[in-house]
Amino acid sequence: MRTVFIGTSEFAAAVLERIAAGGHGPQLVLTRPDSPRGRGRKLAAPPVAEAARRLRLELGQPANINDPATGELIARAQPQAVVVCAFGALIREPLLSVYELLNVHPSLLPRWRGAAPVERAIMAGDERTGVSIMRLTAGLDSGPVCMARELAIAPEDSYGTLAERLQVLGGDLIVDTLDQIARGEPPAFVAQDEAGATYAEKIGPEDRLLDPARPAVELERIVRALHPHVGARLALSDGSLLGVRKAGVVASAAAGAAPAAGALSARDGRLLYGTADGYLELLVVQPPGGRAMDAEAYLCGHAL
Repeated sequence: MRTVFIGTSEFAAAVLERIAAGGHGPQLVLTRPDSPRGRGRKLAAPPVAEAARRLRLELGQPANINDPATGELIARAQPQAVVVCAFGALIREPLLSVYELLNVHPSLLPRWRGAAPVERAIMAGDERTGVSIMRLTAGLDSGPVCMARELAIAPEDSYGTLAERLQVLGGDLIVDTLDQIARGEPPAFVAQDEAGATYAEKIGPEDRLLDPARPAVELERIVRALHPHVGARLALSDGSLLGVRKAGVVASAAAGAAPAAGALSARDGRLLYGTADGYLELLVVQPPGGRAMDAEAYLCGHAL
């Protein structure tokens, strides 16, 4: 069937590839304009643009998705369905009324509406998450849901490992939904329970900084939630920031002494960071301006 796909991120690119493999177009892919990335701040295409080019799909990168010219571009594609996934900008009227927009959202709505549902689920210590297919409305991920499926969050899951499984699940669910529409069976949408709504705010600089006043288990979850795409970090005594790529929890009794919150120490070749209730063992770190390295390599080159 004829579709239009609107998305930006690596997660969305994986869903786009699944839709294309499932025989549902798209006839048009819309994504954000190229933007500066990396240390060199060179212009780079969004992952969805790169995927669309690989798949030889018609691609548009409008400055404003809500411009009349963009609406005309979508209309020329004559879509039977418009799929949205991790686009990163608000879609407004008249698009919301002209088309039934199907949004692929990586959480079990109404839990974790918003920009960072995968990260916030790990940070909160949730045992389960999933993907919901919902109708996009003017509210923030508050539209009715027609399909949802859950999966477990493993204790060792990082953003990278969990997002990989969620994007496969999301691709399968949206293809199932499009198959249903193609058979002439309109999806049955169910309103969300507003009482259960929680919000996944966008990850900001304050979310990346490991606060030693918090328990070690919470800090370890932050490290996993922000790896590998954002990265957690802690403040060193000289004011610089040490990136933390992998960490574990150590009770203070196991380390042999009460922790000094916020202090780095080396114990038996282990790199430890004092927290409110014990230690966070830093397993892989990244010094300012340097490459990621294991704790042993860091201790060899840095005096504490």
